[in-house]
Amino acid sequence: MIPLGDASRRPVRFPIITVVLILLNGLAFLLELVGGDAFISRWSLVPADIMAGRNWITILTALLMHAGWAHILGNMLFFWVFGPEIEDVMGPLRYLTFYLLSGLAATAAQILIDPTSTIPNLGASGAIAGVMGAFLITYPRDRIRTILFFGWFARVTFIPAVILVGFWFLTQLFSEVGALAQVQSGGVAYMAHVGGFAFGALTARLFESRSLRYRQGLE
Repeated sequence: MIPLGDASRRPVRFPIITVVLILLNGLAFLLELVGGDAFISRWSLVPADIMAGRNWITILTALLMHAGWAHILGNMLFFWVFGPEIEDVMGPLRYLTFYLLSGLAATAAQILIDPTSTIPNLGASGAIAGVMGAFLITYPRDRIRTILFFGWFARVTFIPAVILVGFWFLTQLFSEVGALAQVQSGGVAYMAHVGGFAFGALTARLFESRSLRYRQGLE
């Protein structure tokens, strides 16, 4: 399934923070392409280093980095689908704070599950998962325009957010359970997705503006 956009509503205001974050992710990816493995090793997060009190700046820099074209394009697509509406109901500053804290929660969850790991972690997935968790709580009945694939065939349909986002979360949860059953040597940081999503779902209402909720008919 590939989400294309929220068919039920459009943001009232231009999503400036979402756009800026997408541009920063794009800039960081270009620097990765230029700097190569040395750049990635320097600025990605290694759990063992954080536990040893080293390279704490990578907690932030790793949120802007990605492992390849598919990784960044997929992340930015999901971010563009779900981010603007959450920014609209929180306001720019609260939304930025929420996004960063979602990323920190995702990082903490990944470190907690394997604090001695020396495998580099990078990507905005955990922070974006927080945005998706907030979307599930705030707009569960919104219809998401989605491409569904059936073998070689595809069709565009409309899926309620509660089903689309809920299904995504369950795949991350079960993938993490599967990963824990075998030796991990790299790959997707599913626990970061789970941690970021849980933080977003549990705290979304704390960051939302009551006046903005009222304007959107949510109060």
